[in-house]
Amino acid sequence: MTPAPLAARLRDPSGPLFFPVTAYGPDGSLDLDAYRTHVRRGVAAGAAAVFACCGTGEFHALLPEEFEACVRVAVEAAEGRVPVVAGAGYGTALAVRYARLAEGAGADGLLAMPPYLVLAGQEGLLRHYREVAAATALPVVVYQRDNAVFTPRTVVELARTDGVIGLKDGLGDLDLMQRIVSVVRTEVAGDFLYFNGLPTAEQTQLAYRALGITLYSSAVFCFAPEIALAFHRALDTGDQDTVRRLLDGFYRPFVELRAQGRGYAVSLVKAGVRLRGLDVGEVRPPLHEPGEDHVKQLAQLIERGYALLEEDA
Repeated sequence: MTPAPLAARLRDPSGPLFFPVTAYGPDGSLDLDAYRTHVRRGVAAGAAAVFACCGTGEFHALLPEEFEACVRVAVEAAEGRVPVVAGAGYGTALAVRYARLAEGAGADGLLAMPPYLVLAGQEGLLRHYREVAAATALPVVVYQRDNAVFTPRTVVELARTDGVIGLKDGLGDLDLMQRIVSVVRTEVAGDFLYFNGLPTAEQTQLAYRALGITLYSSAVFCFAPEIALAFHRALDTGDQDTVRRLLDGFYRPFVELRAQGRGYAVSLVKAGVRLRGLDVGEVRPPLHEPGEDHVKQLAQLIERGYALLEEDA
Protein backbone atom coordinates (compact mmCIF):
# COMPACT_ATOMS: atom_id res chain seq x y z
CA MET A 1 0.00 0.00 0.00
CA THR A 2 1.36 3.42 -0.93
CA PRO A 3 1.40 6.08 1.81
CA ALA A 4 -0.39 8.98 0.09
CA PRO A 5 -4.21 9.01 0.08
CA LEU A 6 -5.64 7.46 -3.06
CA ALA A 7 -7.91 10.40 -3.91
CA ALA A 8 -5.01 12.83 -3.87
CA ARG A 9 -2.93 10.58 -6.12
CA LEU A 10 -5.74 10.17 -8.64
CA ARG A 11 -6.94 13.78 -8.75
CA ASP A 12 -4.36 15.02 -11.25
CA PRO A 13 -3.09 11.91 -13.07
CA SER A 14 0.15 12.07 -15.01
CA GLY A 15 -1.10 9.48 -17.50
CA PRO A 16 -3.94 7.09 -18.29
CA LEU A 17 -5.38 4.68 -15.75
CA PHE A 18 -4.06 1.18 -16.53
CA PHE A 19 -6.40 -1.83 -16.37
CA PRO A 20 -4.08 -4.79 -17.00
CA VAL A 21 -5.30 -8.05 -18.47
CA THR A 22 -4.87 -11.17 -16.35
CA ALA A 23 -2.29 -13.58 -17.78
CA TYR A 24 -2.94 -17.31 -18.15
CA GLY A 25 -0.66 -20.12 -19.22
CA PRO A 26 -1.38 -22.72 -21.95
CA ASP A 27 -3.33 -24.85 -19.45
CA GLY A 28 -5.50 -21.89 -18.43
CA SER A 29 -3.93 -21.42 -14.99
CA LEU A 30 -2.56 -18.09 -13.80
CA ASP A 31 0.77 -17.03 -15.26
CA LEU A 32 1.95 -14.66 -12.55
CA ASP A 33 5.34 -14.10 -14.18
CA ALA A 34 3.70 -12.79 -17.37
CA TYR A 35 1.26 -10.76 -15.29
CA ARG A 36 4.11 -9.21 -13.30
CA THR A 37 5.86 -8.28 -16.55
CA HIS A 38 2.67 -6.78 -17.95
CA VAL A 39 2.11 -4.60 -14.87
CA ARG A 40 5.75 -3.54 -14.65
CA ARG A 41 5.78 -2.49 -18.29
CA GLY A 42 2.63 -0.47 -17.83
CA VAL A 43 3.97 1.36 -14.79
CA ALA A 44 7.29 2.01 -16.56
CA ALA A 45 5.42 3.31 -19.61
CA GLY A 46 3.68 6.01 -17.57
CA ALA A 47 0.45 4.68 -16.10
CA ALA A 48 -0.98 6.89 -13.35
CA ALA A 49 -2.52 3.93 -11.50
CA VAL A 50 -3.01 0.18 -11.84
CA PHE A 51 -6.55 -1.17 -11.59
CA ALA A 52 -5.96 -4.89 -11.04
CA CYS A 53 -8.51 -7.65 -11.55
CA CYS A 54 -11.28 -5.38 -12.79
CA GLY A 55 -13.32 -5.77 -15.99
CA THR A 56 -10.42 -5.96 -18.42
CA GLY A 57 -8.66 -8.22 -15.92
CA GLU A 58 -11.52 -10.77 -16.00
CA PHE A 59 -12.53 -10.36 -12.36
CA HIS A 60 -15.55 -12.55 -13.13
CA ALA A 61 -13.31 -15.50 -14.05
CA LEU A 62 -10.99 -15.48 -11.02
CA LEU A 63 -11.19 -17.65 -7.93
CA PRO A 64 -10.67 -15.75 -4.67
CA GLU A 65 -7.17 -17.18 -4.23
CA GLU A 66 -6.29 -16.25 -7.83
CA PHE A 67 -7.61 -12.75 -7.27
CA GLU A 68 -5.53 -12.32 -4.12
CA ALA A 69 -2.40 -13.59 -5.87
CA CYS A 70 -2.85 -11.19 -8.78
CA VAL A 71 -3.44 -8.18 -6.55
CA ARG A 72 -0.36 -9.04 -4.50
CA VAL A 73 1.77 -9.35 -7.64
CA ALA A 74 0.40 -6.05 -9.00
CA VAL A 75 1.32 -4.30 -5.73
CA GLU A 76 4.82 -5.81 -5.84
CA ALA A 77 5.26 -4.86 -9.51
CA ALA A 78 4.09 -1.28 -8.96
CA GLU A 79 6.67 -0.88 -6.18
CA GLY A 80 4.77 2.05 -4.69
CA ARG A 81 5.35 4.23 -7.74
CA VAL A 82 1.62 4.35 -8.52
CA PRO A 83 -1.43 3.25 -6.53
CA VAL A 84 -3.00 -0.16 -7.09
CA VAL A 85 -6.79 -0.41 -7.04
CA ALA A 86 -8.46 -3.85 -7.01
CA GLY A 87 -11.89 -4.90 -8.18
CA ALA A 88 -14.58 -6.18 -5.82
CA GLY A 89 -17.98 -7.47 -6.83
CA TYR A 90 -20.78 -10.07 -6.81
CA GLY A 91 -23.25 -10.07 -3.91
CA THR A 92 -22.52 -8.13 -0.75
CA ALA A 93 -20.94 -10.99 1.20
CA LEU A 94 -18.58 -11.93 -1.64
CA ALA A 95 -17.78 -8.30 -2.44
CA VAL A 96 -16.78 -7.81 1.19
CA ARG A 97 -14.63 -10.94 1.01
CA TYR A 98 -12.84 -9.71 -2.11
CA ALA A 99 -12.39 -6.29 -0.54
CA ARG A 100 -10.68 -7.83 2.49
CA LEU A 101 -8.50 -10.02 0.28
CA ALA A 102 -7.42 -6.91 -1.65
CA GLU A 103 -6.63 -5.08 1.57
CA GLY A 104 -4.56 -8.00 2.81
CA ALA A 105 -2.68 -8.11 -0.50
CA GLY A 106 -1.65 -4.46 -0.12
CA ALA A 107 -4.04 -2.67 -2.49
CA ASP A 108 -4.52 1.08 -2.14
CA GLY A 109 -8.21 1.09 -2.98
CA LEU A 110 -11.20 -0.73 -4.43
CA LEU A 111 -13.29 -0.47 -7.57
CA ALA A 112 -16.69 -1.70 -6.40
CA MET A 113 -18.37 -3.28 -9.41
CA PRO A 114 -22.11 -3.92 -9.86
CA PRO A 115 -23.69 -6.68 -7.79
CA TYR A 116 -24.24 -9.97 -9.55
CA LEU A 117 -27.32 -10.23 -11.80
CA VAL A 118 -30.07 -8.76 -9.60
CA LEU A 119 -31.92 -5.56 -10.40
CA ALA A 120 -31.90 -3.82 -7.05
CA GLY A 121 -33.58 -0.60 -6.00
CA GLN A 122 -31.68 2.49 -4.92
CA GLU A 123 -32.05 1.69 -1.21
CA GLY A 124 -30.58 -1.79 -1.69
CA LEU A 125 -27.72 -0.54 -3.87
CA LEU A 126 -26.83 2.11 -1.31
CA ARG A 127 -26.80 -0.46 1.49
CA HIS A 128 -24.63 -2.79 -0.60
CA TYR A 129 -21.93 -0.21 -1.31
CA ARG A 130 -21.99 1.10 2.24
CA GLU A 131 -21.31 -2.39 3.55
CA VAL A 132 -18.45 -2.83 1.09
CA ALA A 133 -16.99 0.54 2.11
CA ALA A 134 -17.28 -0.31 5.81
CA ALA A 135 -15.56 -3.69 5.42
CA THR A 136 -12.02 -2.32 5.05
CA ALA A 137 -9.99 0.84 5.46
CA LEU A 138 -9.55 1.07 1.70
CA PRO A 139 -11.10 3.98 -0.23
CA VAL A 140 -13.77 2.90 -2.69
CA VAL A 141 -14.71 4.00 -6.19
CA VAL A 142 -18.21 2.84 -7.13
CA TYR A 143 -18.74 1.61 -10.69
CA GLN A 144 -22.02 2.66 -12.34
CA ARG A 145 -23.14 0.43 -15.22
CA ASP A 146 -25.63 -2.25 -16.25
CA ASN A 147 -27.71 -3.13 -13.16
CA ALA A 148 -26.12 -0.50 -10.90
CA VAL A 149 -27.43 2.85 -12.13
CA PHE A 150 -27.87 5.60 -9.56
CA THR A 151 -30.08 8.61 -9.17
CA PRO A 152 -28.31 11.88 -8.33
CA ARG A 153 -29.75 11.62 -4.82
CA THR A 154 -28.21 8.18 -4.31
CA VAL A 155 -24.81 9.47 -5.46
CA VAL A 156 -25.09 12.27 -2.91
CA GLU A 157 -25.57 9.62 -0.24
CA LEU A 158 -22.65 7.61 -1.59
CA ALA A 159 -20.46 10.72 -1.54
CA ARG A 160 -21.41 11.22 2.10
CA THR A 161 -20.44 7.64 2.94
CA ASP A 162 -17.15 7.20 4.78
CA GLY A 163 -14.62 5.61 2.45
CA VAL A 164 -16.39 6.27 -0.86
CA ILE A 165 -14.26 8.69 -2.86
CA GLY A 166 -15.66 8.56 -6.38
CA LEU A 167 -17.92 7.26 -9.12
CA LYS A 168 -16.81 5.55 -12.30
CA ASP A 169 -19.41 5.83 -15.05
CA GLY A 170 -19.78 2.97 -17.51
CA LEU A 171 -23.30 3.92 -18.56
CA GLY A 172 -22.68 6.90 -20.82
CA ASP A 173 -25.81 8.91 -20.00
CA LEU A 174 -24.32 12.41 -20.09
CA ASP A 175 -27.53 14.09 -18.96
CA LEU A 176 -27.57 11.89 -15.85
CA MET A 177 -23.88 12.52 -15.22
CA GLN A 178 -24.35 16.29 -15.49
CA ARG A 179 -27.15 16.15 -12.93
CA ILE A 180 -25.06 13.93 -10.63
CA VAL A 181 -22.06 16.26 -10.81
CA SER A 182 -24.23 19.30 -10.22
CA VAL A 183 -26.14 17.92 -7.24
CA VAL A 184 -23.06 16.48 -5.53
CA ARG A 185 -21.17 19.73 -6.07
CA THR A 186 -24.06 21.66 -4.54
CA GLU A 187 -24.77 19.43 -1.54
CA VAL A 188 -21.54 17.64 -0.55
CA ALA A 189 -18.49 19.37 0.89
CA GLY A 190 -15.08 18.35 -0.43
CA ASP A 191 -13.95 16.75 -3.65
CA PHE A 192 -15.60 13.71 -5.18
CA LEU A 193 -13.87 11.97 -8.06
CA TYR A 194 -15.53 11.02 -11.35
CA PHE A 195 -14.20 8.63 -13.98
CA ASN A 196 -15.20 7.92 -17.55
CA GLY A 197 -15.36 4.13 -17.52
CA LEU A 198 -16.88 3.43 -20.92
CA PRO A 199 -15.10 0.86 -23.10
CA THR A 200 -12.38 2.65 -25.09
CA ALA A 201 -13.08 5.76 -23.03
CA GLU A 202 -10.90 7.93 -25.26
CA GLN A 203 -13.72 7.88 -27.83
CA THR A 204 -16.03 9.77 -25.46
CA GLN A 205 -13.54 11.69 -23.34
CA LEU A 206 -14.05 15.03 -25.08
CA ALA A 207 -17.69 14.91 -24.02
CA TYR A 208 -16.82 13.90 -20.46
CA ARG A 209 -14.23 16.66 -20.17
CA ALA A 210 -17.00 19.15 -20.96
CA LEU A 211 -18.65 17.96 -17.71
CA GLY A 212 -15.38 18.45 -15.84
CA ILE A 213 -14.56 14.72 -15.78
CA THR A 214 -10.90 14.29 -16.67
CA LEU A 215 -10.18 10.81 -15.29
CA TYR A 216 -10.70 7.86 -17.62
CA SER A 217 -9.73 4.23 -17.98
CA SER A 218 -7.66 3.19 -20.98
CA ALA A 219 -7.79 -0.38 -22.27
CA VAL A 220 -5.64 0.68 -25.22
CA PHE A 221 -2.84 1.42 -22.76
CA CYS A 222 -2.54 -2.36 -22.23
CA PHE A 223 -1.17 -2.94 -25.72
CA ALA A 224 -0.29 0.47 -27.16
CA PRO A 225 0.79 2.68 -24.25
CA GLU A 226 2.51 5.23 -26.47
CA ILE A 227 -0.73 5.87 -28.36
CA ALA A 228 -2.72 6.13 -25.13
CA LEU A 229 -0.16 8.48 -23.61
CA ALA A 230 -0.06 10.68 -26.72
CA PHE A 231 -3.84 11.02 -26.62
CA HIS A 232 -3.83 11.76 -22.88
CA ARG A 233 -1.14 14.41 -23.34
CA ALA A 234 -2.99 15.98 -26.27
CA LEU A 235 -6.15 16.28 -24.17
CA ASP A 236 -4.25 17.89 -21.30
CA THR A 237 -2.44 20.39 -23.51
CA GLY A 238 -5.39 21.23 -25.76
CA ASP A 239 -3.69 19.78 -28.84
CA GLN A 240 -6.89 19.32 -30.83
CA ASP A 241 -5.07 18.33 -34.03
CA THR A 242 -3.53 15.28 -32.36
CA VAL A 243 -6.79 14.43 -30.59
CA ARG A 244 -8.70 14.47 -33.88
CA ARG A 245 -6.01 12.59 -35.78
CA LEU A 246 -5.94 9.76 -33.23
CA LEU A 247 -9.71 9.64 -32.92
CA ASP A 248 -10.23 9.49 -36.67
CA GLY A 249 -7.31 7.25 -37.54
CA PHE A 250 -7.13 4.88 -34.57
CA TYR A 251 -9.77 5.08 -31.83
CA ARG A 252 -12.92 5.20 -33.95
CA PRO A 253 -11.78 2.24 -36.14
CA PHE A 254 -10.80 0.36 -32.97
CA VAL A 255 -14.25 0.94 -31.46
CA GLU A 256 -15.86 -0.27 -34.69
CA LEU A 257 -13.70 -3.41 -34.63
CA ARG A 258 -14.47 -3.98 -30.96
CA ALA A 259 -18.17 -3.89 -31.80
CA GLN A 260 -17.78 -6.90 -34.10
CA GLY A 261 -17.89 -9.40 -31.24
CA ARG A 262 -19.38 -9.77 -27.77
CA GLY A 263 -16.73 -9.63 -25.11
CA TYR A 264 -14.22 -7.99 -27.43
CA ALA A 265 -13.75 -5.20 -24.88
CA VAL A 266 -11.64 -7.82 -23.09
CA SER A 267 -10.60 -10.46 -25.62
CA LEU A 268 -9.55 -7.98 -28.33
CA VAL A 269 -7.42 -6.11 -25.79
CA LYS A 270 -5.79 -9.35 -24.73
CA ALA A 271 -5.11 -10.18 -28.38
CA GLY A 272 -3.46 -6.76 -28.69
CA VAL A 273 -1.13 -7.53 -25.77
CA ARG A 274 -0.11 -10.79 -27.45
CA LEU A 275 0.44 -9.01 -30.77
CA ARG A 276 2.88 -6.67 -29.01
CA GLY A 277 5.00 -9.62 -27.88
CA LEU A 278 3.80 -10.64 -24.41
CA ASP A 279 2.01 -14.00 -24.20
CA VAL A 280 -0.77 -13.46 -21.68
CA GLY A 281 -2.83 -16.41 -22.89
CA GLU A 282 -6.43 -16.51 -23.99
CA VAL A 283 -9.54 -15.34 -22.20
CA ARG A 284 -11.43 -17.74 -19.98
CA PRO A 285 -15.00 -18.85 -20.76
CA PRO A 286 -17.61 -17.57 -21.16
CA LEU A 287 -15.60 -15.03 -23.17
CA HIS A 288 -14.15 -16.21 -26.48
CA GLU A 289 -11.18 -15.28 -28.61
CA PRO A 290 -11.59 -12.85 -31.53
CA GLY A 291 -11.62 -14.34 -35.00
CA GLU A 292 -8.42 -14.58 -37.01
CA ASP A 293 -9.52 -11.87 -39.43
CA HIS A 294 -10.33 -9.53 -36.58
CA VAL A 295 -6.89 -10.11 -35.04
CA LYS A 296 -5.30 -9.28 -38.42
CA GLN A 297 -7.35 -6.08 -38.57
CA LEU A 298 -6.22 -5.22 -35.05
CA ALA A 299 -2.57 -5.71 -36.02
CA GLN A 300 -3.02 -3.37 -38.98
CA LEU A 301 -4.78 -0.83 -36.80
CA ILE A 302 -2.02 -0.86 -34.19
CA GLU A 303 0.52 -0.31 -36.97
CA ARG A 304 -1.58 2.57 -38.25
CA GLY A 305 -1.77 4.10 -34.77
CA TYR A 306 1.97 4.13 -34.35
CA ALA A 307 2.39 5.56 -37.85
CA LEU A 308 0.15 8.44 -36.77
CA LEU A 309 2.49 9.12 -33.86
CA GLU A 310 5.45 9.23 -36.24
CA GLU A 311 3.59 11.72 -38.46
CA ASP A 312 3.00 13.89 -35.41
CA ALA A 313 6.70 13.73 -34.47
